[in-house]
Amino acid sequence: MNKVEFFGLCLVNCIVSVWGIVGVKSQWKAAIDFKWIRENKDDVASNIKKRNSNANLELVLDLYNQMLNLQKEVERLRAERNAVANKMKGKLEPSERQKLIEEGKNLKEGLLTLEEDLLKLTDELQQEAQCIPNMTHPDVPIGGEDSSTVRKTVGSPREFNFPIKDHLQLGKDLDLFDFDAAAEVSGSKFYYLKNEAVMLEMGLINWTLLEVMKRGFTPLTTPEIVRSSVVEKCGFQPRGANTQVYSIEGSDQCLIGTAEIPVGGIHMDSILSASVLPLKYVAVSHCFRTEAGAAGSATRGLYRVHQFSKLEMFILCRPEESDFYHEELIKIEEDLFSSLGLHYKTLDMASADLGAPAYRKFDIEAWMPGLARFGEISSASNCTDYQSRRLGIRYRSSEPASTNPKKGKGNLSPPQFVHTLNATACAVPRMIVCLLENNQQEDGSVVIPEPLRPFMGGIELIQPKSR
Repeated sequence: MNKVEFFGLCLVNCIVSVWGIVGVKSQWKAAIDFKWIRENKDDVASNIKKRNSNANLELVLDLYNQMLNLQKEVERLRAERNAVANKMKGKLEPSERQKLIEEGKNLKEGLLTLEEDLLKLTDELQQEAQCIPNMTHPDVPIGGEDSSTVRKTVGSPREFNFPIKDHLQLGKDLDLFDFDAAAEVSGSKFYYLKNEAVMLEMGLINWTLLEVMKRGFTPLTTPEIVRSSVVEKCGFQPRGANTQVYSIEGSDQCLIGTAEIPVGGIHMDSILSASVLPLKYVAVSHCFRTEAGAAGSATRGLYRVHQFSKLEMFILCRPEESDFYHEELIKIEEDLFSSLGLHYKTLDMASADLGAPAYRKFDIEAWMPGLARFGEISSASNCTDYQSRRLGIRYRSSEPASTNPKKGKGNLSPPQFVHTLNATACAVPRMIVCLLENNQQEDGSVVIPEPLRPFMGGIELIQPKSR
């Protein structure tokens, strides 16, 4: 096994089977290969350090050893219980039978206690092990965000011969947003879109959707409320410190922060035929994020908000194909943004900025004149089998498992975990920021990029309203 497969195997089939437990509910379990972690301790520890993760590898290994020892004790008591049960089948004196009954009762009670302890220990082990991040692509730059490298740059900043406005001022002058009313109704970082801004959002959604569908993606709208367990299985922490996830009080549900989560759940706990792969989806949804800790002038206006519309691409594929489809996703993003005339750069994100699920991640940052800097508008991540091993998404080849076929299931190839990838096709508010600020004119109007005009009723220009 190589490192690339680890989060296959940083989440693996070593789940303890616990029989005969009544009234003890276990949490969901990822398929974590603790043996592999133990045998590759140095590599795993190095990866945790590279990614600036707070995962506690020593605790995981200690809990694993405790689990193995407890499991051996459980198996010993089960063997003794079975031996007593077998003795009971023979012809016995009443006193001897009574003695075996008492012994069997004591073994049953002791076994039940140990099995409950084993289940609790297994759950604790799972919780700690699930903090271990995916392994890292060997070409990923090591370090924090500043260590990310520029992979590609397209275009150059537009030169203005007049004082430029940021999107907030443009929105005010063109009557496109209302942040004040939204703050009264919903709180800070909410907004109303008005007039041409509404048509611009709808135009972006419909144009992007059709462009991505041309590349063979199936369109979806998704649930925007999901179970907390599905959020966790996708690699997010819905109830952790500084979480970006809104949880619904008194329930096990959350609002989605990205359509990656409900799309990832479509094929949860299933075995797909290899012939249907790759599966490519493009999902339209609203997204909800707490934006905990976000502050400062760079986050004003539409740049960082609690609710927004987004189109997300998602692919499930064979493991050997995921690098290829990662390149395909970033190419689609670059083509879309080039068509809209944006000046942008593509970044190979550094190890500490990948997040737990991603094996490798490319971000695209576009030039925003009003902010006088680049701002992130999309990302594309290859999560290898990190998510699929949590979600239970596997595939099976149609080819027989051996060259000496026999009848029955034994001849089927063993199922393997798919690789999952996700990428932003269009995060609407930030695209609006880019388009307004880059296409503003000296008279205060804003030019609509040509590809969007048919999706906005032919509007070519957003002009100041007469007062």
